[in-house]
Amino acid sequence: MIFGQDRHELRKSYADAWQKYCDKQPMSPLETQIAAVISEHPEYQDAVAGPEFDRDFTPEGGETNPFLHMGLHLGLREQVATNRPAGITRIFENLAAKARSAHVAEHQMIECLAEALWEAQSQNRAPDDRQYLERLRLL
Repeated sequence: MIFGQDRHELRKSYADAWQKYCDKQPMSPLETQIAAVISEHPEYQDAVAGPEFDRDFTPEGGETNPFLHMGLHLGLREQVATNRPAGITRIFENLAAKARSAHVAEHQMIECLAEALWEAQSQNRAPDDRQYLERLRLL
């Protein structure tokens, strides 16, 4: 586990990485990855740096949880870098070329990742890699 299971601790890791990035301080490789995702999402920078970073973000309130969204980017990047599940790197490369943007391709793919994780959690099982990859191929 990268950060532990405490929500405040996880979010503080984002805030700390962003602060280091803004202050041009040395960062660990993981902090560099986190800061890169935050920099690509200016709409979430206040949530990371502001006093409300520990509040709830609810879909019922019409909100996207910025930490969940950015965490999905980080998870997807790890999948692509390691090609796990097998074939995901090729899918990403094809989508990024088609969209002419790696970030746009990630946004398309994280919808499938979020769905696969939600299904696995709701059914108390591991994610179905085959089904996940099939959804990605349909994009």
